[in-house]
Amino acid sequence: MNCVVLQPSFLPWRGVFHLIQRADVFVFYDDVQYDKHGWRNRNRIKTAAGTQWLTVPVLAKGNVDTGLPINEVRLGRTENWPRKHLASLRQSYKKAPFFDKYWPLVESFYANTPETLADFTIDTTKQLAQALGLAKTKFLRSSELQVVGVRNDRLLSLLQKVGATHYISGPSAQSYIDANAFAAAQISLEYQVYDYPEYVQLYPPYDPQVSVLDLLFMKGDAAGEWIWGAEATR
Repeated sequence: MNCVVLQPSFLPWRGVFHLIQRADVFVFYDDVQYDKHGWRNRNRIKTAAGTQWLTVPVLAKGNVDTGLPINEVRLGRTENWPRKHLASLRQSYKKAPFFDKYWPLVESFYANTPETLADFTIDTTKQLAQALGLAKTKFLRSSELQVVGVRNDRLLSLLQKVGATHYISGPSAQSYIDANAFAAAQISLEYQVYDYPEYVQLYPPYDPQVSVLDLLFMKGDAAGEWIWGAEATR
């Protein structure tokens, strides 16, 4: 049984959805420490002025600065950031071929934002997966599984808890994953290769490191073919 364990992120790039497409069980690693300058609360979109960050505000003092886990980080409430996000996205993508198809979905993301960052990013990621036709993957949160340990031991405990036999990881994890421990646990290990074709974007030059929204707005129902290509869709 294929399993992926990955921290939740905001409007992820297409590589995350390739992992979802390949996973029987996808675990959002939501109870590890929040990384303040990572992808948990921000992502990049294409605009007429170049690639720009779209950032979800989170409460700072007494929150992310104290090393809280991701699932305890609360959204900021001091500014009308949902309206600003929607304005930026509309301005950037209103001329995209499939803007009208996906705009209602994007608007729904911001209609009633929850209290926590994890609730927001996990829910929107699952909705984007559904928009890409990924209906069979089972989603779980690590915080629900009640495992203990650190780093490799905790990861292996998570995998054993869900009955995984094959673990698919992002390539950056090779620097710290203990392959021998996986072999001893009889869980095979694979590092995903991110190698995706270019597609036409509204504002050249091409930038592969942007939210999957860019691909959906530009390719519509064919977006999946620009992620997993000839692989069977799930």
